[in-house]
Amino acid sequence: MPAQQPSGALPLYLQISEMLIRDIASGRLPRGTRLPPEREMAKSLDTSVGTLRKSLAELEEKGLLERRQGSGNYVKGSSAPEGIYALYRLELLEGGGLPTARILDVQRLPKPADLPEFGASIEGHRIRRLRFLGGKPASVEEIWLDGSYADRLDADHLSHSLYLYYRKALGLWITGFRDSVGVDAAPEWSPPEFAPAPGTLCGCVTRHSHARDGGVAEVSRNWFDSDVARYVARMR
Repeated sequence: MPAQQPSGALPLYLQISEMLIRDIASGRLPRGTRLPPEREMAKSLDTSVGTLRKSLAELEEKGLLERRQGSGNYVKGSSAPEGIYALYRLELLEGGGLPTARILDVQRLPKPADLPEFGASIEGHRIRRLRFLGGKPASVEEIWLDGSYADRLDADHLSHSLYLYYRKALGLWITGFRDSVGVDAAPEWSPPEFAPAPGTLCGCVTRHSHARDGGVAEVSRNWFDSDVARYVARMR
């Protein structure tokens, strides 16, 4: 766990619970697994026992953890547990990995001609980010949010989960999506930390994100490093 929490980061207890949720979903923590003793686990995560217990309480509330008095904490499991990152489909090759992000650029611009038509505005908010999984640079994203949802976006207030930010700050609920997975050249604006050099073919996910009214609110492209991450979709 990072010692300093960047702007927009989830509270530490939620970071831990989301990390465990993704580990459960990926099978890294199968049903029946006994978690390490709380003090040992807190030390390995560089956090306090109190913070860890708050995280475990989140899992227990979601029905993912059974806390047995005098015995320990056991994974109850779920094929597709719900969490803040439930709609995020990239995970580490070995499974799981907490998603975090670093904002590279946020601008309001006319929508480019190569984007499909969507939304009510001719402009969109272009968000470029470097995404990490478990601290490893895994992908670069270019997200276009329709300009009708806000006059401007402040990069300092964007959270690691944009869908969470949309709900809390804009009253926009993303209720569904359509993903297309293929290959594309890594963009020229990719930062040095992203291993595929600009112009190199790599995995690419194009997503159309739908709002409650059924309209497309956002279109994004996510170029990922296949040596670090994979795209996974699971059914309940």
